[in-house]
Amino acid sequence: MTEGVEESHLVFDRVAEEYDAARPHYPEGLYVALQDLSGVRLAGARVVDVGAGTGISTRGMLDRGARVLAVDRAARMLSVLRARTSCGVLLSDGNELPFRDGVADLVTYAQSWHWLDPTLSVAEAVRVLRRGGAVAGWWNTVDAGRADWLAAYHVRLAESCDGYVGPALPGWSMPPIAEAMGDAGLDVAETWVGWTRTVLLDDFLTDLRSHSYVARLDTGEAGELVARERAELAKVFADGRLTVPMRVYLATGRTR
Repeated sequence: MTEGVEESHLVFDRVAEEYDAARPHYPEGLYVALQDLSGVRLAGARVVDVGAGTGISTRGMLDRGARVLAVDRAARMLSVLRARTSCGVLLSDGNELPFRDGVADLVTYAQSWHWLDPTLSVAEAVRVLRRGGAVAGWWNTVDAGRADWLAAYHVRLAESCDGYVGPALPGWSMPPIAEAMGDAGLDVAETWVGWTRTVLLDDFLTDLRSHSYVARLDTGEAGELVARERAELAKVFADGRLTVPMRVYLATGRTR
């Protein structure tokens, strides 16, 4: 699926190193909830990780014993993944998976499903699942309601970036993957997992550069935005270490 003028995989390829260096991991509670809601134990499971990017979710599932095949359209993102991750890697489109029917226990979208066609992607996921398998999608997001500085930060981003997506937008919510799963005939479950991220200011700003609405800016505009935010955030965190309230939204769809 295209987003605006430039396709998402081309945007993220420009910031692959920043993405890998500074995007947050997923907390242990996410993987516990994933197994509980999906009914699939990660240990020994065959997982197709769609939109794997640089492998943050891929490594999390590998560390818990899964056999993971990472799929993405972004060639540079996958090259970063290959450099530090031992698993199968495939440059391919999540809307048209190049697998035969019934090969996976779990098809996952970590921070990625919203870039795909909502109907085609889930239909493809269901097709490649074995009986008793599940589809799962999850997103890390800030919990801006728990910190005034964080809410103000997102208001500034919304004012500075035309393509901003996040909690400062009226009516903003998680992508409707649960609805798409239900439409596909899956048994849907949802949950939130709260956690707290401790991160250095430099890494927090590198993370900012990896978001599509900043990556699409020209170099000068992005640099000015990051410099402004460095100054604003340094007023709150004089020691350069941020405590960021986070939560992960998880939705799973089990085959019947």
